[in-house]
Amino acid sequence: MCGIFAYLNFGVSRERRYILQVLFNGLRRLEYRGYDSAGISIDDCLLSCASTSSSSSSSPSPLVFRQEGNIESLVKSVYEDVAATELNLEESFTVHAGIAHTRWATHGEPAPRNSHPQTSGAGNEFLVVHNGVITNYEVLKETLVRHGFTFESETDTEVIPKFAKFVFDKANEAEGDQPVTFSQVVLEVMKYLEGAYALIFKSKHYPNELIACKRGSPLLLGVKELNEDASNGSTLHDSKFLSMNGQPKELFLSSDANAIVEHTKKVLVVEDGEVLHIKEGGVSILKFDNAKGRHGAARSTPSSVQRALSILEMEVEQINKGNYEHYMQKEIHEQPESLTTTMRGRLIRGGSCKAKSVLLGGLKDHLKTIRRSRRIVFIGCGTSYNAALAARPILEELSGIPVSMEVASDLLDRQGPIYREDTAVFVSQSGETADTLNALEYASENGALCVGITNTVGSAIARHTHCGVHINAGAEIGVASTKAYTSQIVVMAMLALAIGGDTISNQARREAIIDGLYDLPNKVREVLKLDAEMKELANLLIAEQSLLVFGRGYNYATALEGALKVKEVALMHSEGILAGEMKHGPLALVDENLPIVVIATRDACFSKQQSVIQQLHARKGRLIVMCSKGDAASVCPGNSCRVIEVPIVEDCLQPVINVVPLQLLAYHLTVLRGYNVDQPRNLAKSVTTL
Repeated sequence: MCGIFAYLNFGVSRERRYILQVLFNGLRRLEYRGYDSAGISIDDCLLSCASTSSSSSSSPSPLVFRQEGNIESLVKSVYEDVAATELNLEESFTVHAGIAHTRWATHGEPAPRNSHPQTSGAGNEFLVVHNGVITNYEVLKETLVRHGFTFESETDTEVIPKFAKFVFDKANEAEGDQPVTFSQVVLEVMKYLEGAYALIFKSKHYPNELIACKRGSPLLLGVKELNEDASNGSTLHDSKFLSMNGQPKELFLSSDANAIVEHTKKVLVVEDGEVLHIKEGGVSILKFDNAKGRHGAARSTPSSVQRALSILEMEVEQINKGNYEHYMQKEIHEQPESLTTTMRGRLIRGGSCKAKSVLLGGLKDHLKTIRRSRRIVFIGCGTSYNAALAARPILEELSGIPVSMEVASDLLDRQGPIYREDTAVFVSQSGETADTLNALEYASENGALCVGITNTVGSAIARHTHCGVHINAGAEIGVASTKAYTSQIVVMAMLALAIGGDTISNQARREAIIDGLYDLPNKVREVLKLDAEMKELANLLIAEQSLLVFGRGYNYATALEGALKVKEVALMHSEGILAGEMKHGPLALVDENLPIVVIATRDACFSKQQSVIQQLHARKGRLIVMCSKGDAASVCPGNSCRVIEVPIVEDCLQPVINVVPLQLLAYHLTVLRGYNVDQPRNLAKSVTTL
């Protein structure tokens, strides 16, 4: 969780007002990562009034603004403070480095003292914005307290700038002709940090310089060259990139491409153990050669490395709401297009002599190994786990390989057995989920073939798995996942088709599924027409305190995911229940007041679900039945329940259709109840902390 952002302009004049706007807009793009507090740091005067000596204490102290609440609360607070201090917003900077942060609280309540940037103390000699968790901060804090440091916040982050000051002061106390550099200070600090983090450092001792580093948490560098002749800087290296000194440019650091794409598409995905030093318009990169695991401190000597820039394959329009009121609403209605993109180029209809098939380029070299696996293990959290659960039956059917499900955190807690003969499939929308990344490290250490299914090119899971598939659902800003969930199911259905593609006996079944995939976007368009009906249902449920959702077979996952959406955004207790377990406890809750959704579409479990409906009806259950078109009379005894009719598709694809009305219901419930649908209470989009 948390979003970090930095903006550095070099050789191009920017007013303070413009710099503030860039920082604020960067935070707005990242607000889905955390929105309980925020902060920024900018300079208080021109470079000309700052000492150029790296060890001078006469350099002006950076200004720090921190505020509890959302980004707009920070914006209002900053402009009020600026007006009170008569700070000149029209003052121009030819070179300036600003940092910003939006927080999702992990250590300490939302409050200005716990907001970032965290500082080394009076004078703001060192400032840090941080995404992640420092697991050994208490030990470091005790050490710093013994050396006279005092702490103001409850955060784990505060130890970092204070430790940087400790290192800086010690280095300057020692005799020597060469003053300590900013990168030397940060490299020394990194040696002692344990945990997952992405960090950006700013210091009054090193004006107009920034240091960025990461281990386990996402971080990108964006490069916008303002002189066409500087295009030869497509590679970052001490000698080559720093040769661009003097060329005007703007540099951006961010937790997510969403905050960079409106400025530039030229990016560098920072890798674990790397340290980026931005100075005089150039970027040098150092990397620890033998950096330990994600929770171990680095101890090796860093070396200079060369990295190539890549081009973002996304457009600004993808991260705008367009004509929709909310991102969640937009992303629900985008699903026909996102599913089409997910399948594009991967389905092969074949010719007169060729069978229909699936081509997953990221897996083709590993399919034989997967087919020889003793078992396939799906590993994920939350919505990603539910998507894998929805795909498990078809994968078992087509591959003949046992498929087990693991919640990432529980697998690690139990140290569950993973073998060399296993294929471990890691499902994560962001590709940065901390628990899933830890499970990936664990599975890799145990020799399993690791497959990644993510929505983020260049993410940690995409980089550290042996192979994988990108779901290509497009940017998803709403915290509650919608289109990524349905695209994940489709990708895993295609995975099942690819693994089972060498079996003649199920060829007809595979071809029927492929035909169903081709028609799926149109079926989703059809079910989206239920929007008004779901809003009407939401009006009936607006005052309810609880909701039960029963499903089984392919749609047990739909029950879990539908209930999860309602509790995530509408802040209403909801529970997805395996219908086969109804008589083993949940039946005690049934009365005429509690609303119950039963998913009873046409599949192998249809007759069993009809029996469930009869039993709930006999106990005066307040039923809402989701059924296939034309089945309303057969599933609703005596017209005693409300019916939601959905299109019929292949049974393994039905969860994609069935979840859409529940997404719409959750959305409308949230809006009608007056809650923030895109930023639900206590939640953040990318769970990068444990």
